[in-house]
Amino acid sequence: MSAVIIASLLFSLVGWGNDKEENSAQNEIKTVKIGYLPITHALPLFVENDLPANDSRNFKVELVKFGSWTELSDAVNSGQVDGASMLIELAMKSKEQGIDLKTVALGHRDGNVVVVSKDINEVADLKGKTFAIPHRLSTHNVLLYKMLKENDLTVNDLNIVELPPPEMPAALSEGRISGYVVAEPFGAVAVASGNGKVLFESRDLWSGSVCCGLVLRNDFIENNPTVAAEFVKEYVRAGERAESKDPEVLDAASRYMKVEPEVLDLSLQWISYNNLKLEEKDYNELSQYLVEMEQMKNPPNTRNLWIIHLLKR
Repeated sequence: MSAVIIASLLFSLVGWGNDKEENSAQNEIKTVKIGYLPITHALPLFVENDLPANDSRNFKVELVKFGSWTELSDAVNSGQVDGASMLIELAMKSKEQGIDLKTVALGHRDGNVVVVSKDINEVADLKGKTFAIPHRLSTHNVLLYKMLKENDLTVNDLNIVELPPPEMPAALSEGRISGYVVAEPFGAVAVASGNGKVLFESRDLWSGSVCCGLVLRNDFIENNPTVAAEFVKEYVRAGERAESKDPEVLDAASRYMKVEPEVLDLSLQWISYNNLKLEEKDYNELSQYLVEMEQMKNPPNTRNLWIIHLLKR
């Protein structure tokens, strides 16, 4: 799959460019600034930065760490960074607000879990309880919505709160919440410590669900088409390497996520980095859920938001 995707992506991205890049020095090393949160959903970025497949590439990656989705989204929108590994829903919202972003790949497949306290044995037990999500505009909120809907409950049956992901395991152990759904490795933290248990994996609720994506500002793509194409080519390869989850990949992950080895191992059992191409049907399904949940009225269509959907296997 990767060779065809990479070849198509090179053609697609270069086609978006202009002559500005031709005026730069041929051997200039371009720095690509990419925002991230320290989560397993950004592992391809960590691998691309720490385990490059191509030592002669014409760019270097500068990863910029953020503490919340709001801070990261603001940085992308304002041009402080060239792109980010971010929630697809936030990229959709930015596009709706007139920010010209392009999603060029997914960050992962699956890799979210619904974690609950030990006294919760089924979805019905959550009625009247407090449940945490990281952001209203997130696949985590969609997964919660689907879980409740399939068990004859609504969001009004729970007290839903937004919490920063690192706070969720402690909130669960202290009894301030009865469950949460969030990016990894924060679900694995509660499970590995024995303070929580898995009620559902995301694949149980929405198989192949899309969550985070690699987003680039379109002005960066237009001004640096060859670098953008090479950067994404290496990102796709890094995703394939990340899927091996070998010791070198684990070492790279541990440099960005300060978690115990058993937590990281458990977290990576739930996530896949196979096929980082966004399928149009998956995006349309996400859009439909967001409209149904009244989180968005008019989600941007694929032609306006994505480059990856142009690619062929």
